[in-house]
Amino acid sequence: MNTRLQASIALALIGLCAAAVTPRAEACGLNLVKSANGHWTIAPPAKVSASIARRMFLAAAPQSKTKSIPNPLQFLEPIAGFYETTLTAEGNGPTSVPDGFVVDHAYIAWHADGTETTNSGRPAADANICMGTWAQTGPRTYMLNHFMLGWAQNVNADGVDIDNTFVGPGHLQETVTLSKDGSSYTGTFVFTIYDTNYNIVLPGGIPIKGTLTGTRKTIDSPVTY
Repeated sequence: MNTRLQASIALALIGLCAAAVTPRAEACGLNLVKSANGHWTIAPPAKVSASIARRMFLAAAPQSKTKSIPNPLQFLEPIAGFYETTLTAEGNGPTSVPDGFVVDHAYIAWHADGTETTNSGRPAADANICMGTWAQTGPRTYMLNHFMLGWAQNVNADGVDIDNTFVGPGHLQETVTLSKDGSSYTGTFVFTIYDTNYNIVLPGGIPIKGTLTGTRKTIDSPVTY
């Protein structure tokens, strides 16, 4: 199949969860904990045990490259694909999240129809699946408008009765630039989470901002996290 025919086929195919005012509230992307002095702090994403890390290392051994046919949708929407992405806090000041704090480490799918799905690094009980919509705003540049639903979960002493309480929505905005070879992206983000009355409940009462990096996963990518 020549390049012109591929392009013709491509043209024919055109068509971080929130948390709230509870002593401990967990959500997609964040885990807020109120300290003894009344300030909100954020727990880091779940850590990986040594045994799991070893299995990941073994899985990352070199593999033979799979022969695959180019996806025509990526001729139209180069950002489309599956990425491993890290959001890192930066420039939030002394009353908020410190520089270098990992806000989330997630698997993210950018769909060719302009939607996006995130599997956050937070526990599944916190509603760690969230979604958004994106648009291209410049050469290899994209904006993402992403929404979350936050829940607090309380379990009684015998671990049987579980009380799930909706604690508020969350809003993540990103601007990313795709690398020239399409294998990665970099950018910035602003993350705001609210209670059910739309009061901001993040540390310092302001949105969290920072930088992000994403690496594309392919049919030959080993498991990493």
